[in-house]
Amino acid sequence: MALVNIKINGQPYQVDNSLTVLEAAKKCGYEIPSLCAFNHGKCSLASCRVCLVEVVGARGLVASCAYPVNEGMQIITNSPKAVEARRASVELILSNHEKNCLQCEKNGHCELLHVAEMVQARDRKYVGVMTDKTVDEIAPGLTRNTAKCILCGRCIERCKEAHGISILGFENRGFKTIVAPVQNRSFAKSPCLQCGQCVNVCPTGALMEHSEIAKVDAAFKAGKKVIVQTAPAVRAAIAEEFGEKIGTVGTGKMVAALRRLGFYRVFDVNFGADLTIMEEAHELLERITKGNAPLPQLTSCSPGWINYLEYFYPELIPHLSTCKSPHMMQGAITKTYFAKSHDIPKEDIFVVSIMPCTAKKYEASRKEMADDVDAVLTTREIAKMIKRAGINWQKLPEEEFDQDLLGEYSGAGVIFGVTGGVMEAALRTAYYWLTGEEYQKINFTEVRGLEGVKEATIDVKGTPVSVAVCSGMVNAKKLLDEIKAGKSKYAFIEVMCCPGGCINGGGQPYVHPALLPNEDDDILDTYRAKRASVLYSEDERQIIRQSHNNKDIQKLYQDFLKEPGSELAEELLHTTYVADREKYPNK
Repeated sequence: MALVNIKINGQPYQVDNSLTVLEAAKKCGYEIPSLCAFNHGKCSLASCRVCLVEVVGARGLVASCAYPVNEGMQIITNSPKAVEARRASVELILSNHEKNCLQCEKNGHCELLHVAEMVQARDRKYVGVMTDKTVDEIAPGLTRNTAKCILCGRCIERCKEAHGISILGFENRGFKTIVAPVQNRSFAKSPCLQCGQCVNVCPTGALMEHSEIAKVDAAFKAGKKVIVQTAPAVRAAIAEEFGEKIGTVGTGKMVAALRRLGFYRVFDVNFGADLTIMEEAHELLERITKGNAPLPQLTSCSPGWINYLEYFYPELIPHLSTCKSPHMMQGAITKTYFAKSHDIPKEDIFVVSIMPCTAKKYEASRKEMADDVDAVLTTREIAKMIKRAGINWQKLPEEEFDQDLLGEYSGAGVIFGVTGGVMEAALRTAYYWLTGEEYQKINFTEVRGLEGVKEATIDVKGTPVSVAVCSGMVNAKKLLDEIKAGKSKYAFIEVMCCPGGCINGGGQPYVHPALLPNEDDDILDTYRAKRASVLYSEDERQIIRQSHNNKDIQKLYQDFLKEPGSELAEELLHTTYVADREKYPNK
């Protein structure tokens, strides 16, 4: 790293020479408005022209998001010329924007509204014909409204960067330009993974999760016994929705809030995660010892990843674990084992999953899953319900999940929410089943970390077992191509759709410096690690840290399922996949 001397508004600073003017200004305490820049300064296309500044010696104003700093540079962010140009850019964007802010799902998190206020843009400065509107509400996971799109290109770049598949792109030309899947198709009629990474970076309400709050409201109104279950990663981020710093544990207050919303039971999907490990580890051992299915075994917890495999690598489906994801397993057990134990008719139970992921909405709608889960809400959606009910987060007590057949969970279940967590949880149990001994160190730190691909060789009493972990489909592709070519050296591969795992899912709270004034820059740059630390800390605090030692799981098998891989376990906890999904169906 080399430092250069610059001046901003006449004040001298030293900054890293790899920074853009936008990034350097932020480091020095200036906020330059921007709409096409990503969360932490990375720009998509330098297209919005909202970050214009003066640089002495440059021809005209420059886009600070794409202009690198250099020695002796003099930057003026607040000159009349720059201020007026930024205001004009925002006013032009507003002239073609659907300004129904009170009805917009992004209200309170809208970067366009923040920037408009910052530059003091005047509404209706420019009035004329607006671009034709497309509304897509067909897909279970995502919605799209082109009248709110500002053509910043962030979603296009994010899909390409994370998954390498470019579902979204610019359609048409000139004033008719919109962002859409090819031919302006619905997300439901394109090979969209429905992961929601595009939603996470959209500065407006153009891209949103498909809300199911009304579904849950209807279930309460109908008198159903509405049971809620929360994913591990939700506790690592939900507090952010209520002004808490990134990395704040939200478990106890979340449970208290859910009780006050009127849910019949408040359960933790960590139980379902432990159950998944029992079935998945058993399946892995069957493959290793009996050779009844090909290796490596691929995990099946991430529905966005399942979509990717079905669309782009259907020939590798035999490698995929047949286990349902944890919340679907738990939903199935809730409607059978729990319902029978409490003498409740199955049709009277309504299961709601709180997930960090928009693709879980699609997963719950799959015909292969029957009706295990009735509604899926994202972390953002349940926060809206809590706020709507007038519940004061700061005054909530810390409460525990219900301990009623499905209550106990292990530390292994907790770490499912971060990349490498499923692998580590599975290894803790697989090691025990292979050797008859507990792994003394408990932690398999070799598979931890937020890198796109991680590899490790685990010594199982003298037998080396090679494993790999990846997140983001652009990283998964490398490993899948090796399997396809017959060159994979691994026995087990964990794949998560979203980079970093569920802590960075498409339904998690938005992370943008301009909208999080209480956070410092270093935390914003490492927000995934801060969320991950919540899960690893909770794992360390648990007395039971291996799935097979969960007493409620043991009782479930003793009283109901009998053993992992039993006929009933296969019926309730395992699924099938689609090998002939059309990428661009005509109907």
